Amino acid sequence: MDIQYPIIHCDIKLSNILLDEDMVAHVRDFGVAKLLGEEFGSVGIFSIKSNVYSCGIALIETFTKKKPTDNYFAEEMIRHWMECSLPKGVIEIADADLLRREDEYLVVKANCISSIMKLALNCLAELPGERKDMKDVVVELKKIKQRLLNKEVVVDQGKLKETNKKK
Repeated sequence: MDIQYPIIHCDIKLSNILLDEDMVAHVRDFGVAKLLGEEFGSVGIFSIKSNVYSCGIALIETFTKKKPTDNYFAEEMIRHWMECSLPKGVIEIADADLLRREDEYLVVKANCISSIMKLALNCLAELPGERKDMKDVVVELKKIKQRLLNKEVVVDQGKLKETNKKK
């Protein structure tokens, strides 16, 4: 089903994203807002960019096992933590179950998660106008998935280097 108009969900979070037997995601519970963009707290405005913000939170929770409400963050916002931590290396922030040093595809997987975390940071931009559109987030996630499946690593500002691509 192709939806021609945007839907402002107002409650995108991991517990509202269900996977079917083919690992296709389905969003449920179109209810009251929980993880909203910062613009809602300051000016009380919902927009389709609020969904993008919540998507960024869901991506971070999925790949780090950290929630914005964890005591770990105290006064620090999860976005600030990501901005400070990501340059040190994705292995430092990613869920340890996803990246094991002995994995032969560690570099490919780390590159994939790093790309997802950079995308998530864009989704968490303070100003809604600075966030990507959701359709662009989906396009970027599909590109990241394809690079993972092809075992490609992004290096040197967007150029691709083959690591184990099937010929």
